[in-house]
Amino acid sequence: MNVFVAGATGVLGRRLVAELAERGHEVVGLTRDESGDRLVRAAGGDPRRGDVLDRDSLRAAATDADRVVHAATAIPTDGKPTDADWERNDRVRREGARNLTAVAEAVGADRFVQQSVVWVARRPDGSEFDESATPNPDRSTRSALDAERIATEAADDAGFETTVLRCGFFYAHDSAHVRSFAERSLAGRMPIVGGGLLGRRDAELSFLHADDAARAFAEAALGTETGLYHVVDEQPVTTADFLRALADRLDAPDPRRIPGWLAKYLVGEETARLLTSPMPTAAERFRRDFDWEPRYPTYREGLDAVVERWRENGTLRETPGGYEWHESDESRDSRASALAEENPT
Repeated sequence: MNVFVAGATGVLGRRLVAELAERGHEVVGLTRDESGDRLVRAAGGDPRRGDVLDRDSLRAAATDADRVVHAATAIPTDGKPTDADWERNDRVRREGARNLTAVAEAVGADRFVQQSVVWVARRPDGSEFDESATPNPDRSTRSALDAERIATEAADDAGFETTVLRCGFFYAHDSAHVRSFAERSLAGRMPIVGGGLLGRRDAELSFLHADDAARAFAEAALGTETGLYHVVDEQPVTTADFLRALADRLDAPDPRRIPGWLAKYLVGEETARLLTSPMPTAAERFRRDFDWEPRYPTYREGLDAVVERWRENGTLRETPGGYEWHESDESRDSRASALAEENPT
């Protein structure tokens, strides 16, 4: 099978390239520069230059693809994203979906996989929901819903099938957001953002380790089932419990609380809304149709693996006074990956 991956240099994308290559498939990863080329080659893929916003470059890079995966995003990683940051993400999602579905049809691919997020359908009352829930997008997720529709409608007119994977909140040792959580926790500057006047109302979020996400995307790209699926781990967890669990593994100070209405001035309205709006859901349909199980069933096992990786690669160093954060070679690669996601391919 020849699989073309857009977003191949990101946290999800390079894991997906490696997963597909390990299964014996030919994988082409879209890149923009030599740094991206090295990441794709290291994962076992064939790098080809292009841009999701340039249809002609995609057409040349995706020649002979049997399956096409749109895993490119430009989700802001800055502490307080600007409107321009979100507009760039919107463009990658919408225009990227239009260009990649057109290319999938042009090269004769028979399957298209579109990345999305579960919180595009979270309920106003915070209750649990599934794939049948009516979408409830906000400023940060409206373009994700648009991309879902573009990918689904394109399949009606083309000769390929579309599968949409709505994922939980990604975390991994090389995730820019989780690395920021850890650095700030060690410095005693990682707040728990809660709802309500005093910030004491916690929201249950659905998480997913990036390794498990890559395995899910590989199953979706290679499988036969189609449709809309939620892909999350087995246990939603509050923002407070996730951050406390991370701080505990780092021997860091217990995070302090701040209310969402105040946090929006520090981290931006969209980030504050993400952390204070519940999104409890499950992956029952995907697990059934694709025989998939998360390697890290809950955040507990996942965070154990994240912190252990930081210890192994020198990002975390133990001193008499506790752990210190260091910039290892792998840390620099992670930072490059974050930049790749901010300026995706």
